[in-house]
Amino acid sequence: MSLPRRIFIEQSLLCLTGMLATAQANDPQQKPVLRIGLLTDLHYADKPARGARVYRETEGKLEEAVEFFNQNAPQFVVCLGDLIDQASAVETEIEWLKHIESVFAKTRAPRHYVLGNHCVGTLTKEEFTTHTAASKNTHYSFDAGDFHFVVLDACFTSDGTPYGRGNFDWKDANVPPAQLEWLRADLAANAKPTVVFAHQRLDKANVLSVRNAEAVREILEQSNRVLAVFQGHSHRNEYQHIAGIHYCTLVAMIEGAGLDNSGYALLEVMADRSLRLRGFRRQADYDWPAK
Repeated sequence: MSLPRRIFIEQSLLCLTGMLATAQANDPQQKPVLRIGLLTDLHYADKPARGARVYRETEGKLEEAVEFFNQNAPQFVVCLGDLIDQASAVETEIEWLKHIESVFAKTRAPRHYVLGNHCVGTLTKEEFTTHTAASKNTHYSFDAGDFHFVVLDACFTSDGTPYGRGNFDWKDANVPPAQLEWLRADLAANAKPTVVFAHQRLDKANVLSVRNAEAVREILEQSNRVLAVFQGHSHRNEYQHIAGIHYCTLVAMIEGAGLDNSGYALLEVMADRSLRLRGFRRQADYDWPAK
């Protein structure tokens, strides 16, 4: 990072961190038992801008988010998909992926990755996980404190074929039957309140959504354990409350030039199961009472 850019980021972070501290000092709610960093749709690529997507500026935006997370010490950080954009050659995309992963790797907290359609536009899932700290199992779950977390992978076509090498239609995103059964069993096997991370949306029925989103929601609802779903893909702030579950779509980091057009968040989880999302730059804030 060049010195002028580092100074600018550091000055910006002082302001953002001060705003977070002031909000917490004035908030009568309890203090969080977990803090989680969230970001999505970075679309890093070493190529010219196209429309509002300024691909090369993702690096600086991510540097700011990483420094912010390091100052505020979340238990872990989740990228909700599309860490990179698509290249015309596998070797090129791997180089882009290695570069942006080297920036993300400066996060001191453990990192989790949701696969986005652009992550496997040119690469295979195995290539993406090989060159990042992503789990080789692209859908999985884990616990942190008294809470349970689930990472879903909807990068499958309707016939169950994994996305990769351009062999997919991005409007045909699905959670395949085997993963649905795994999800049902995973939720049944734990008694902890649960948060789900996805890339494609689970709260709508349109081209930006998982085609079998209704089947996924049914499993989440029947468990009576899921507090919220955090997702990306739409590139804009959106929120829905369906059958007692919060569905929060985060703003994309890629859209627009300059740090002011970035977006990332801290999710604060309370002991009573209430949730508080603190958004930075263009990311919206939310406060949700205990379920």
